[in-house]
Parts: sequence; C-alpha cells; structure tokens
Amino acid sequence: MSDAPSRSHGRVSVTASRRPSELMGERPVLKDAWHARVVTLFPDVFPGVLGASLTGRALQEGVWQLHPVDLRTFGEGRHRNVDDTPAGGGAGMVLRADVVDRALRHAMRGAPMDRAAWPIVYLSPRGKPFDQATARRWSAARGLTMLCGRFEGVDQRVLDEWEIEEVSLGDFVLTGGEIAAQAMIDATVRLLPGVLGNEASTEEESFARGLLEAPHYTRPAIWNGRDIPEVLTSGHHGRVAAWRHSEAERLTRERRPDLWAEYLANRGDDDA
Repeated sequence: MSDAPSRSHGRVSVTASRRPSELMGERPVLKDAWHARVVTLFPDVFPGVLGASLTGRALQEGVWQLHPVDLRTFGEGRHRNVDDTPAGGGAGMVLRADVVDRALRHAMRGAPMDRAAWPIVYLSPRGKPFDQATARRWSAARGLTMLCGRFEGVDQRVLDEWEIEEVSLGDFVLTGGEIAAQAMIDATVRLLPGVLGNEASTEEESFARGLLEAPHYTRPAIWNGRDIPEVLTSGHHGRVAAWRHSEAERLTRERRPDLWAEYLANRGDDDA
C-alpha cells in the first residue's frame, strides 16, 4: 500500500503515511530548507556538535533541517537484526541489503531521485576523499541522505541498487560513519547562504581558491616578543591582499605538494 501524496502548508510539507506509529515522531519538513537525512544505528548522537555555534543557530532558524533515521527500526525479527555474517566467510558482520533498503526508502520520502538535486552518500573509508568541492556541490543541492556504516560494511547490492556515492573523510578507519557524517554536514551547511553572515569568509579560507589559507593575527600587537607582520597593520588593502596570497602560496607549496601541483596546473604554470 503506497503512501498518500504530500500537501503543502506554507513552508511546511505534510505527508500522510500508513507507516508504524513509531516512525511518526518527526518534525514537519520545511520546504525551502536544506535537508540532511542520516541513516544510523545511533540517532541520539545527532545533532551533536552540529547543534552548536553557527550551524546550531542555522538549524534553529530553519536554514537547514536534520533528520536522523534509526536503522534499527527497520531490522528483521523480534530483535530487529540489521546485520549478518559475510558471504564467503570472514570476520565481522555486514549490514543487510533488505534492512538498509527499507531505511533508505523511508529516508528518501518526498526527496527527488535526481542525484544532483539530492545525493545519497555512504560514509566509507574506501570512498572518494571528501573535499571542499564536494561540500560546495552538496550545498547547491536541495539536501542529501547519508548512510552511516558499522561493523564490516554494507551489502554491496544495496549500494549498487541505489547508486550510492561512497565518500571518505580520510585515510583512516573509524568505528562508524557518524563522526564523518557530522564533519561533512558541518562543512556543507556553513556554505549555505546566511549561515556565516559574511559570505566573503568562505572565499578567503583554505581550499576556496585551490590554496591553503594564509596565517591569521589579532591583538595584542606584540606577544612574547613576536610582532604582527607590519603589512597587516599598514592599512594598505592592496599590500595586505598581496601578502595573504603570497603566504597562501608558500604554505600550500610547503605543506601540500599535491594541492600545489594542481594549483599550478589550473593556472597554466609548469614551474613547481
């Protein structure tokens, strides 16, 4: 039996559902907000740090919405099992395709199936490394759905069925995807219009122009015998901008040769 169509009431989109009552304790969906839906075995860890500071204020103001989806709810049997032993043998357990599929169907209700408008992401150490370009792409979408892995991983069939994008926070392994999800959501939400207040902030920080960010200084003018660079107190905006750009290039060249090579290639410069 299919769900009834949604009806719009201003910013709130209301959907009639024949789902079990335990799934109905969700907040109304704000139509013009950016949405993060997170399928997880630990919904209580959200919003976590996302509920603090600028992202927390934006969450309260409805700039974006967070919808944790409890994977255990969709488990099998009386104990709501979500995993089983790996085919072919081996250590650990694997999240079942049928369980994850049910959770994703619930999480994707009312969302477009166009992956450009609404990516579906599996947090995985074997995924493509997360970067600022990915955060910008996600922030331009209407929202995204994240699947937080646990145990040995997720049955490949459900990843293929849903054409899920695998993304990694880095070359290390966590016990689950929840920390990675919060980090990636934070990086994305801060790019939404109005979250930072000063849009120029995102244009000057690391990775925005392919370079690391220049050093920062503030009062006191002298601390432990160390001065603020004279150029930053000169009041000459052109010199300040040139110094920051030069320092950004220096730091990128010294610390991230991979980014430096890409920067030079994009600039059409062969000198490394």
